[in-house]
Amino acid sequence: MSKTPALLGTPLLIAGSIALALSVPLTASAHVTIDDDTAAAGSFTLLTFKVPNESATATTSSITLTLPSDTPFAYVSYVPVPGWSTELTRTTLPDPVTIGDTELTQAVTEVTWTADPGHEVGAGQLQLFPLSLGPVPDTDSIVLPVDQAYTDGTVVSWSGTGEGADHPAPVLHVGDGAANGAADDEPARQPATGTSEPDVLARVLGIAGLVLGAGGVAFGISSGRRTKAGA
Repeated sequence: MSKTPALLGTPLLIAGSIALALSVPLTASAHVTIDDDTAAAGSFTLLTFKVPNESATATTSSITLTLPSDTPFAYVSYVPVPGWSTELTRTTLPDPVTIGDTELTQAVTEVTWTADPGHEVGAGQLQLFPLSLGPVPDTDSIVLPVDQAYTDGTVVSWSGTGEGADHPAPVLHVGDGAANGAADDEPARQPATGTSEPDVLARVLGIAGLVLGAGGVAFGISSGRRTKAGA
């Protein structure tokens, strides 16, 4: 009879290990990003902004994208998102900008997506916001800050540009400017994603390891007790 508690405790150990591994949110490292972050100078590009909801108590109700006024886009158009309204804000530029044969004095400098009631981005969800821009300015990179507003009044500003920023801004890299600008000993830049896939894989492998390890302990205990019983 003394064998039963130890053997019953083994499944509890396995379950507890799995629960502990899963207790850390898989989306903890998710950021607002763009699906394809490289475009050729002078081209028209379709950028898809990937916006995850990172609040456990509120939903994402609006997204505001700021476009540059010093290197403006002459043409900005959006793909309608079901359940969301889109507003393009056009402003007068500080200084006229010549793009091809056109001199721009005004340009779209802000795009705002607002959720209709019942269509907010909830916990564990990801919403895509496509936007067509062009011609792409001939510069190394373009920072595209995004403000993410929640239903509880919180606004998260994805505008950081420093290395290791808590809330990094999405960045559009023009041509091969990112590769040319990087030091020779720096690793090649990897495409940005909305979730950390390597982290998820590591979590799954870790869980598998915990299960196998706990199973091995259980087998060892059981074998040892059978040996003693047969002695």
